[in-house]
Amino acid sequence: MTTASLSSDLSAGLDPRALVVFNQVCQSGSISGAARTLGVSQPSVSQTIAQLESRLGVALLKRTATGIALTREGEALWAKAAALSAVLHEAREAVERASAGIAGPIRIGGTPGALVSLVPRAIRHLDEARASFDMSVIEASDEALSEMLRRREIELALVTTGLASPQDEFAEWTVMQDPFALIVGAAHAGLPDSLRLDSVSALPWVLPRAGGGFQRQIQSLFINAQCSQPRNVVRCDSLLTTKGIVRTTDRVTILPRQVVEAELSVGVLRAIEIENVTFQRQIGVRALASADLSPLAQRFISALSLP
Repeated sequence: MTTASLSSDLSAGLDPRALVVFNQVCQSGSISGAARTLGVSQPSVSQTIAQLESRLGVALLKRTATGIALTREGEALWAKAAALSAVLHEAREAVERASAGIAGPIRIGGTPGALVSLVPRAIRHLDEARASFDMSVIEASDEALSEMLRRREIELALVTTGLASPQDEFAEWTVMQDPFALIVGAAHAGLPDSLRLDSVSALPWVLPRAGGGFQRQIQSLFINAQCSQPRNVVRCDSLLTTKGIVRTTDRVTILPRQVVEAELSVGVLRAIEIENVTFQRQIGVRALASADLSPLAQRFISALSLP
């Protein structure tokens, strides 16, 4: 494409600056409010909107007794104008981060247990390597994480692995194994350091809600132990809440040892070995098979493989 043809294509389209102004008008709810936010005059904003309406051949705003309202066409355009404004803002931030030597941004999702086990470990190694980066960590269910990967809202998902072969659209690999243990508080100080799962299945429990990989692994523990599932159960997906309940009541739970490492080290919780366990909890990374990972995502995964 020649410079002339590119200029022609751009002139036939919409001025990105006009869309930014329009988005600010929509957010502010008035021409004057947008002018104050943008630091320009009110006539300048009005003229920009008028030119945008002229180019599109439709009215975008209508005046009401309380100010302005969007027309149907204005509502449709606002979604695109907001997206463009976000892209331009992210572009500026990306340049500023690059100038400051900061990698990213990267969005990482994960199930609660996988995040607790893997994220602090990876960040510790990245910090030790003097890496500067911009990272967002999002907690969600296994199913929600797959959808977020499909929509490219996250780049990596930290999940329970080894339960089944991943769907063709995903690549998945295990980076850590961590043994399950029965976790109890002071109310069960008399329990031995090792026991069979069927000997405590009648106790009151705290267990994750159905649906996630972690819950399926715990369910498999009861099946392999040939004992019935607990019936006196509080269903909870929050690790912090689960540990708090076990610490202050006579309820018990099953968690990977590393998830409760801090509580075990100070003695507020105790881990009891479950006899005849035939498998360990596996956690790892899921990503879109068709996506090329960013340099920061590759560094994050490499950090997970370090001791």
